[in-house]
Amino acid sequence: MTRPRNTRPHPRSAGRPEPNRPSPTRASRLPEPNRPSPGSGGRPLEPVRPFRWDLRGPDQLGSLLDGRPPPDLPFLDELVTCAAQVLARCGDGDLHFVGRSADSVYDLLSGALSATSWRDRLHLLPYSHRFESDLRPWEVQQLRANLSALGVTPHGLARRKRPIVFTDLVHGGWTFTHLYDDLRGWVDDEREDWHVIRLKLRFLGITARGKTSPNTWRWWQDPSWTADLPRRAIINVSLVPWLWHYFGDRQHKLTPSFRRTRWADDSVARPARDEHTLTALTEAVAIVTRGRTPEVRTALAQRISAERTFSQPWLRTLALELRH
Repeated sequence: MTRPRNTRPHPRSAGRPEPNRPSPTRASRLPEPNRPSPGSGGRPLEPVRPFRWDLRGPDQLGSLLDGRPPPDLPFLDELVTCAAQVLARCGDGDLHFVGRSADSVYDLLSGALSATSWRDRLHLLPYSHRFESDLRPWEVQQLRANLSALGVTPHGLARRKRPIVFTDLVHGGWTFTHLYDDLRGWVDDEREDWHVIRLKLRFLGITARGKTSPNTWRWWQDPSWTADLPRRAIINVSLVPWLWHYFGDRQHKLTPSFRRTRWADDSVARPARDEHTLTALTEAVAIVTRGRTPEVRTALAQRISAERTFSQPWLRTLALELRH
């Protein structure tokens, strides 16, 4: 997307720090001595994870959506194209959807891949950290406890067989910048082999589609950390702007934003049943349901076959599974 000039910052980039400003989290990685933290007293911190229904098994919803008509999904065709590109460009990695912005991509693929060998290769990674001040030591500890409960640790990253692909809607790339920095500092503290881990990381940014030219600005050009990774680790998928803005700014979500003020708040682990949540749930269920249909699965396979990566055996096998 071409960088806007002399325009009001986009809602997802308002207050964005200067591109080359050092990320603030590294300086306060290690706990301060003798400082109490939530769950202190010698006990490890309890991980916190926002509640989200597993929509691959709708029976758990009971009568929660009774009387609610299924919503129209005018964006379905564009969503299928985006989801196909995410699959085709992930390099046979395990997809971890960061935050909430790409929830609909996750939901569509959850339905479409539910009867394939990829059923357990999609994950949600609740995390929001963009423009705030330095993390306090207990926040670093809590974040690491939360990530550990999701299976994301330096030890695990160093020993995983497939890449881990962090996926999110991206404007300036600051969520990715902080996530990278949080992980990099943790790797250093645990003394794991960074040179091994850097080969396992992928960052897949879903951007708002714009005109391309030699002067087009891309989100990965400013952050210095992208130069620490192989070029193949930075991946782009574009989405029509109106749908990017809908997913990023206007769509009702099933969970609250999991920003740092909520990392230790166990109230987020309880299901909400307010009107906005039920609206989001109705749409999410509809997307998962459509993802299971032969029409959508076939469309995914067809669009995957149009990608340059289709010659890779793992992708051809996945496309074949989607057609059956």
